[in-house]
Amino acid sequence: MMRILFAMVMLAALSACGEKPQALQSSKKDASSYTGTGKAFANQDWKQGDKASWESHLKARNQYGQNDYTRMN
Repeated sequence: MMRILFAMVMLAALSACGEKPQALQSSKKDASSYTGTGKAFANQDWKQGDKASWESHLKARNQYGQNDYTRMN
């Protein structure tokens, strides 16, 4: 019984050694956020590259989507 318990503990301890390294991958921050991704799945109301449209969408999202006071009342 003790050997099985010891083997299970050792197996659990050794399983932590198999974790892959999680290196920080740098992302390009060359362009401004409002320039978009160039992909078709962006919001259809927002024009990619239009800074005013970007700011108005962020303002609306913060006000109506993430503000609990306006959302719950």
